Amino acid sequence: MPQEREFPTDGPSASPDRDRPDLQADCGSCFGLCCVALPFAASADFAVNKDAGQPCTNLQADFRCGIHTRLRESGFPGCTVFDCFGAGQKVSQITFGGQDWRQAPDTARQMFDVFPVMRQLHELLRYLTEALTLPAARPIHSELRNALNDTDRLTRGSAETLAQVDVAALRDDINALLLRTSELARADVPGRKRNHRGADLIGAKLKGADLRGANLRGAYLIAADLGNADLRAADLIGADFRDTDLSGADLTGTLFLTQPQLNAAKGDATTKLPPTLTRPAHW
Repeated sequence: MPQEREFPTDGPSASPDRDRPDLQADCGSCFGLCCVALPFAASADFAVNKDAGQPCTNLQADFRCGIHTRLRESGFPGCTVFDCFGAGQKVSQITFGGQDWRQAPDTARQMFDVFPVMRQLHELLRYLTEALTLPAARPIHSELRNALNDTDRLTRGSAETLAQVDVAALRDDINALLLRTSELARADVPGRKRNHRGADLIGAKLKGADLRGANLRGAYLIAADLGNADLRAADLIGADFRDTDLSGADLTGTLFLTQPQLNAAKGDATTKLPPTLTRPAHW
């Protein structure tokens, strides 16, 4: 069992991507788990149906995707917006000790069942790590740090232990901390801050909107027009950005924005991004 670690926190220069490379997908160290363990249905996101536990027909013998460089044009844009946050290599190399499901088919089902649990735990680790980089959240840094270390400890347990994790309860507890983090971080934003938490904003016309410090947690922004909108310090955790127009929008300083959310959206060269995220190739 790897040695448990305590994670550093403070510093405005810290970032969940630079300081926690284990929260970034390393497909070369994974046994193609996202291409096998998870189901998908024929839709605008996937060209075919696939059951959980069934390998995608594009998965090669070396666990790499045979159409990785042309996923969108091949009818699999859904694959381009998925991120395991490093869960794939954790399950492959730590939970199952580097033994893949093809070599040990008797462990395949257990590996496939554990992967979605690990993915959710790693997503929580990613948010907690970001929360600990925010100076405004210092009043609750000790609580955030404890939650992060406890969650990381869970990810290093056995497959049997992981299968028993009550992820829903854990998410509720950590979400309460993240909400407090958000409130602290947005408190200094001047003016009246919009509350669109969980709102249906599908196709909304928000071009040029002042959304500084807004609460957009879990908002449905599918195909919304956010061109030239100011989203600085907005809480974007769980917001659905599929086909959202972010052309010219200012996303610097946003809270809990992830690469998959950006990958699902539309933007351009004038979209301002946080330094820890990458401009999608299809923009």
